[in-house]
Amino acid sequence: MPTVLVSAPYMIPIIDRFRPLLESYGIELVIAPVQERLNEDELLALAGTFDGALCGDDRYTERVLQACAPRLKVISKWGTGIDSIDQPACDRLGIRIGRTLNAFTLPVADTIFGYMLAFARLQPWTDRLMKGGVWDKLPGRALSECTLGVIGVGTIGKAVIRRARAFGMHILGTDIVEIAPDFIRENEFELTTLDDLLGRSDFVSLNCDLNPTSYHLMNERTFALMQPTAILINTARGPVVDEPALISALQCGQIAGAGLDVYEVEPLPLDSPLLKMDNVRLAPHNANSSPAAWERVHRNTVRNLLIGLGFTPPGSLD
Repeated sequence: MPTVLVSAPYMIPIIDRFRPLLESYGIELVIAPVQERLNEDELLALAGTFDGALCGDDRYTERVLQACAPRLKVISKWGTGIDSIDQPACDRLGIRIGRTLNAFTLPVADTIFGYMLAFARLQPWTDRLMKGGVWDKLPGRALSECTLGVIGVGTIGKAVIRRARAFGMHILGTDIVEIAPDFIRENEFELTTLDDLLGRSDFVSLNCDLNPTSYHLMNERTFALMQPTAILINTARGPVVDEPALISALQCGQIAGAGLDVYEVEPLPLDSPLLKMDNVRLAPHNANSSPAAWERVHRNTVRNLLIGLGFTPPGSLD
């Protein structure tokens, strides 16, 4: 009887919907106590006790994977990003990785525009003033007056660019991989270098994967290139940004503000200076919020798990 560790925070509340199906394959579920993710030590304590995993951003390091092998056959990630899983170690140990590509493109792109509209039109601040009895007309901007810089022109970056074009924004993009010329022409944006993009953008949206080339991509040097009126938006991965450098840039007025959905440490520590900054908009790694998208990911995550355990999934999961 295969045992499956369930530690995906979005899936735990609804796992009973899938329990009869999984039990029909003889699968026993073990629900992990987790708020955001399991760290290395927490996974090591469970190593060798499960054959498959339904996980979130749990830290499946090489050390964890070696301890889990040879019993562990599949890690089915709820979502798209698998930067928290040591993929080369999985390959060496014969552990299959499942995920849902392009799972949250539309809600994440909408979230990015929510941040941009909030900072451009100043609704959170004018609302607060009005409810405090202050009638004050703050100077907002139209997005058509602004330049957007998109770092990472992948699936989400492309969705952001399409939206920005509809708003009449001037658009800059940069990526370490080649972008199809027809997409550039069709969407009338300028492909440029990272440094040039940072120096010219009113809004900078991080939409790159977390990998060795993007770790702390935003740091003391790159923040210094940004305009003092610019806004940073990060819905990608927390470690793309050197958080102390961001805090320093915000505190000294090197940049004007930030919209953040992800952080280097999650949940965001309660003593983080970010929580006390009025020029920062925060969310709890929830840019993927969409019932329709969640449902698709729930089903595909279970489907990937069954395939990884050697079963044929039912058509109901397609």
